[in-house]
Amino acid sequence: MFQGLRTVIYPVTDLAASKAWFSDVLGFGPYFDEPFYVGFDVGGYELGLLPVGDSGMGDGALTYWGVRDAEAAYAALVAKGATDHTPVTEVGDGIKTGTVRAPDGNIVGIIYNPHFQLPGTSQAGTASAD
Repeated sequence: MFQGLRTVIYPVTDLAASKAWFSDVLGFGPYFDEPFYVGFDVGGYELGLLPVGDSGMGDGALTYWGVRDAEAAYAALVAKGATDHTPVTEVGDGIKTGTVRAPDGNIVGIIYNPHFQLPGTSQAGTASAD
């Protein structure tokens, strides 16, 4: 079901400070920079910053596994004992994400990203429709 890691999203209380810190650490700025989300392309993978305000860090960092069909993967995870956390939602540009809570309490994210492509590969030559 999982095709490989795609995205890690860090909840942050100070988006500007976190964006500056990660820009310094990575040596480059984000490719996507909005008040609701900041995204860095790190070797073809997404490092995201999600502002959570003063509400705290919630469930911590979220890791998303690539899948070919987000709705089917979500349903399969629930059928195997996971519980609903965040239903599958299109977040823009055809990208769909969802999260479940595994029986041990961990959050497991899934992502269908029709644009994902590892560096040095062509979409036709990869399982990039995840």
